[in-house]
Amino acid sequence: MKMGSGTHVYDIAKGWDKLPEGIKYGYTHGVVTDSQDRVYIHNMSKNAVIVFDRDGNFLNSWGEEFAEGAHGMLLNKEGSEEFLYFADIARGLIVKTTLDGKVLLSIGAPDLPDVYDAEKKYVPTDVAVAPNGDIYAADGYGQSWVHQYNAKGEYIRSFGGKGSDPGQFNSPHGISVDTRGSKPVLYVADRSNNRIQVLTLDGKHIRFVTEEMDLPCSFFQYQDELYLPDLHSRATILDKNDKLITHLGEDQEAHKQEGWPNLPQDYYMVDKFSSPHGICVDAHGDVYLVEWTIGGRVTKLIRNR
Repeated sequence: MKMGSGTHVYDIAKGWDKLPEGIKYGYTHGVVTDSQDRVYIHNMSKNAVIVFDRDGNFLNSWGEEFAEGAHGMLLNKEGSEEFLYFADIARGLIVKTTLDGKVLLSIGAPDLPDVYDAEKKYVPTDVAVAPNGDIYAADGYGQSWVHQYNAKGEYIRSFGGKGSDPGQFNSPHGISVDTRGSKPVLYVADRSNNRIQVLTLDGKHIRFVTEEMDLPCSFFQYQDELYLPDLHSRATILDKNDKLITHLGEDQEAHKQEGWPNLPQDYYMVDKFSSPHGICVDAHGDVYLVEWTIGGRVTKLIRNR
């Protein structure tokens, strides 16, 4: 069975992820691959980080501390090493770890009494890292701000706030440093405003992307293309000019179903998505997509070559 169109057609690797007995997904929120083609799935279970090889064979799992708060996830290469960054919605943390889970840095809520108090919570949903090492935390489920830190976790600035004007956000659910152009810029998945907002690295508005959006969740840059999961039941691939290449797995009825996204397991179709939340592409051009659904769901798409 295939998915996609034109130059981007994929075979669906049904049953790719081979979970061992005793390990089950919670809500699946994030996915990344490393330079060794290992695949890391971030999910809300006591095995919050589950690692597979390229063929879907289970390698190991860890991360019980993320069980309640697993959300955004980033793999970042720094020099010759690779590191994982996590957004924890339960503990209100951005966490940097080694590939086997050793915590190297933890960043909590910024000291902004005009923004956060006992009722106005900080709930970071995603994290990005710039080429100079600066860290960006997107407060997607809290007060709709983006906070910038240096590589040591020292606070630099904040920008945003809830609204629909340029420079404002309404659930900045995903964030990424886009390096496809002549200089890096920030891409924010301004989900409840149903748009992408592009900003300078110090938070100044540049432009919006509004075409072909359907509740964008996050981003993955592959070569000069941009991959994003649209929560309303599809993945979208954009070219270097942010124009549509293709949609993947669109099911226009899924999010209209009673109980969405917690639909019964017999609803899910192999070639359709329900609630895409995280996406990545490996060095071979194959796509991994995870969905925000009870019990989790991971799909591998093998690029036709």
